[in-house]
Amino acid sequence: MKNLAWTIALTFIAGAAMAGNEVGITKDMPSVTVPTANGMVEIDRIQDTENQLSGEWALTSRPCPNFCIQPHSPAEGVTTIGELELIEMLKDPGTVVVDSRTRDWFEGGTIPGAINIPYTYVVDELAQLGCEPDFDGWDCAAAKPVALFCNGVWCGQSPAAIRNMIKAGYPANRIFYYRGGMQTWRLLGLTVIGGE
Repeated sequence: MKNLAWTIALTFIAGAAMAGNEVGITKDMPSVTVPTANGMVEIDRIQDTENQLSGEWALTSRPCPNFCIQPHSPAEGVTTIGELELIEMLKDPGTVVVDSRTRDWFEGGTIPGAINIPYTYVVDELAQLGCEPDFDGWDCAAAKPVALFCNGVWCGQSPAAIRNMIKAGYPANRIFYYRGGMQTWRLLGLTVIGGE
């Protein structure tokens, strides 16, 4: 009888724990902790199953130009990735995740662990990504794997940054493009740090 009571109690506790994290990243990954400039941050999903996008992020029809749908790959040799691949890159200290939006967008909320290098300055900041300045511009032989993102599939900031990086000598095969950007990240209810 004592074993039955323990079994019921453990089942109840396990059920309550699972109910506390009903919305996971994957079946086997309820959350993940990544390093940021301000310490470790847990990325998980909003647990409110009634949550909806609002404000800027709920807009579906922005005028084109300037907000035209971007190609799946912004340049030959660049790999387009999704959220799970981006999370793996955020956990890897040997890679850099770049929010290539302008500073005002970055300060309004970003992906934990991302650094801000606005698309208009990315070529000037290649040293942060492992390149060395030389007389002809940049030597990117030791360039780090880098993922860039912006506001979403209608945002041209990270594709412009990627094309400029390649022109400056950054190897395309070390560049990853998170095409979904902040709109898809927020749509999935993933953790955002910064202003709201």
